[in-house]
Amino acid sequence: MTSVLWLRRDLRLADHPALLAATAQGTAVPVFVIDPALWDCAGSARRAWLAATLRQLDRDLDGRLCLRIGRPEAVIPTLAESLGADAVHVTRETTPAGRRRDARVEAALRRGGRALVLTGTPYAVGPGLVRTGAGSPYRVFTPFLRAWRDHGCPVPAGPADLARIRPAETDPHAWSLVDEAVAGSTVPLPEPGEAAALQRWRDFLDGDLTAYRTDRDRPAVEGTTRLSPYLKLGVLHPRTLLADLASVGPADRDGAHTLVSELAWREFYADTLWHSPRSAWRDHRTALEHLEYDDPADPVVASRLEAWRSGRTGYPLVDAGMRQLLTQGWMHNRVRMVTASFLTKDLHVWWPHGARHFLTHLIDGDLASNSHGWQWVAGTGTDAAPYFRVFNPVRQGLLVDPEGEYVRRYVPELAHLPGRTVHEPWAVPDGYDGGYPRPIVDHSQERAEALRRLAAATSARASTLA
Repeated sequence: MTSVLWLRRDLRLADHPALLAATAQGTAVPVFVIDPALWDCAGSARRAWLAATLRQLDRDLDGRLCLRIGRPEAVIPTLAESLGADAVHVTRETTPAGRRRDARVEAALRRGGRALVLTGTPYAVGPGLVRTGAGSPYRVFTPFLRAWRDHGCPVPAGPADLARIRPAETDPHAWSLVDEAVAGSTVPLPEPGEAAALQRWRDFLDGDLTAYRTDRDRPAVEGTTRLSPYLKLGVLHPRTLLADLASVGPADRDGAHTLVSELAWREFYADTLWHSPRSAWRDHRTALEHLEYDDPADPVVASRLEAWRSGRTGYPLVDAGMRQLLTQGWMHNRVRMVTASFLTKDLHVWWPHGARHFLTHLIDGDLASNSHGWQWVAGTGTDAAPYFRVFNPVRQGLLVDPEGEYVRRYVPELAHLPGRTVHEPWAVPDGYDGGYPRPIVDHSQERAEALRRLAAATSARASTLA
């Protein structure tokens, strides 16, 4: 018996329940479908990272990965019919668009007398499974974290019999797209593939985990796991990480505890999106539905928005982060919060404009984490007391990059400034000798304006509820 293994966000061979299910009673043909609707709208860095990962997975499969181009609801049933496959095995999808796509594929398969078999999830605990005692979803992270920990997750799945994986006719044009994407990458990509991800994880466990609790907030040092691009494509599964973290020694327990919480944030945002699909691109909470935003169609706003995108705001930490995004396809998480706050609270631009920019360029861009991370900063998400939080970009720079190493790395116009002076070029005589731009707005004034708009929105909402 032959089955189809349709790969999406699970581009690995170990700890893969859908792969085990597909090969349980016969052979399986692994296939990845390049959907032009998604491929064409992705940024070059995102395409390159996916392409490099697919090429490495094909090598790991000794050339047995079937690659096709087209709409999955047409490609998958056609492939299954040509192979005489009774079932198509997949890892359960959780995003709104993914669920709709899978429903279309399932309907098309059913018309041909075939089944779509859903096994496993990209998360340690499937979205929707962790609920309150009353059966409702959690709205705040801390109680979710406690319940998520109590729920637990399965142990990593056992190895699959790779001898049961068979090839199928592939699309040469699809592989040409893949190779062109890798060759045309404008950012340095991490080493792709499962072996590289596992090596990065082992290196982190052996060295950086001990200091993770403090170093993860320092963008100038390699204090984070740098595993997010691999988690995004399912090259590693989070339950693999959790299983290893459960057995660390005493010296690493603080770091392990912090990292488990960070993984739980990823799970919380996926759970939030599962219960509230509209929150992908709309405010999760409607409390600020009357908040006034500036219109990006206005020339002044458009100019400021472009300065933010290109890293030319005149605020060093913000600009370093935005330039890291463009040149690396990645940005340090603490700096993501600062740059997001600057767009929403200093420039008064609605968060989806920034979230789409991030999702275009981040090689680890994950819809649930990206949109809800932005909303956590913007004040429209899951945080209980959100909007009053306005990150001061100068103070944040002095706090997380006290010697200015991170800023000098990505903003060469400030490389001549020593130490912490890099965060306030306006305060030193030669601050602008390198051609760095002046601030496009005054932070203190814009913070006051953001709070004024909050008060007005709160008053307007109170009036509608009266």
